[in-house]
Amino acid sequence: MNTSPPPPTSGFTGRTAPPPAPLPPPRFGYDRVTWKEIGYLLLNLPMAIIGFVYAVTALTLGAGLSVTVIGLPLLAAGLAGCRALGRLERSRARDLIGVDVDEPRPLHRGSGDFLPWLWAALKDPVSWRHALYLTVRLPWGIFTFTVTLAGLFVAWPVLPFAVRAMTRLDGAMVRGLLQPSYELEARIAELESDRGVVVDTAAADLRRIERDLHDGAQARLVALAMGLGLAKEKLLEDPEAAAKMVGEAHGEVKVALQELRDLARGIHPAILTDRGLDAALSSIASRCTVPVAVTVDLRARPAEAIEGIAYFTVSELLQNVSKHSRARNASVDLWRTENRLMIQVRDDGEGGADVSSGSGLAGLAERLGSVDGLFVVSSPPGGPTSVTAELPWRDREFRKTPGGAGRGGR
Repeated sequence: MNTSPPPPTSGFTGRTAPPPAPLPPPRFGYDRVTWKEIGYLLLNLPMAIIGFVYAVTALTLGAGLSVTVIGLPLLAAGLAGCRALGRLERSRARDLIGVDVDEPRPLHRGSGDFLPWLWAALKDPVSWRHALYLTVRLPWGIFTFTVTLAGLFVAWPVLPFAVRAMTRLDGAMVRGLLQPSYELEARIAELESDRGVVVDTAAADLRRIERDLHDGAQARLVALAMGLGLAKEKLLEDPEAAAKMVGEAHGEVKVALQELRDLARGIHPAILTDRGLDAALSSIASRCTVPVAVTVDLRARPAEAIEGIAYFTVSELLQNVSKHSRARNASVDLWRTENRLMIQVRDDGEGGADVSSGSGLAGLAERLGSVDGLFVVSSPPGGPTSVTAELPWRDREFRKTPGGAGRGGR
């Protein structure tokens, strides 16, 4: 009698159960991101060695040979190479650990000549930050490479946490030294724009002065010379006509002198140089078609450049009051608040002044902006109009005259 147990069945079908599926092969439970981070940390050591050797060699050699002709160009070229290695490090961090760092502004080469390029390369803060990054990376590269490689063999269950922590610190280092300084970049762009405004304004002023001289005083002086030449020829033949022509020439001389005075006053008035803003602005106000009350509360005079900009700002604003405002009264106030020179011009006219319309107010705003100033216009339809300008305060330098006396703040 057969006493062996019956074969196993599955359910009620009576069929034999399939054998169990084989277990999957053992493998690390790391995802794709973790493997990329591990690869990044393992590459830290060779990249750190390359960067350290290059930076130290290039900077040391360039600085050591700076007393020779080739030293400074070699140092500038070494800094340019540090920029290139920094670009490679930013690309590696972006691709492997997801640290997206913006590229810094390219090196400003000036006019394209060698000396401007050399000076720009030597004083470029971005290149020096890249050189610092390449120099300090070597100890960190040795540490991350050792920890990651050892963790793959003896501590792989906790390695992802260590890898994530190290890549966070590495990303912070990349952002701190290889990321452009947004405030500095914005400031550089602002200064470049302001420099363009200053150059354009100076060129426009020179063209205006040339035009005024050519069309005004020069034309009168040419006519005066011709008139005096004719009077000289008629002096013996017709003394009365010669005397009349000399009288006309005398009148032309007076007109030409007045035009030259006005032109000199437009460049830099003598009263501003001699007596300061209080007297100069009172002189402007006396020529305005609207009664103007001038209040200047300054214990000292600002630097000549700031004083000149303040004078011409008030002059332009009072000209606008005379031409466009239809005001009955106006006022000018100047005072100092900490390190700012404040200017406020108000009138009770019809308002409607707008800086964005491209008028002379826009030119004033650009001129003040070129020296870190501010320009604010409040002019609702129907008035009143209030224009506030701020200029940075700089103390006037004390200078000795040849006679031993001094000129400076009063």
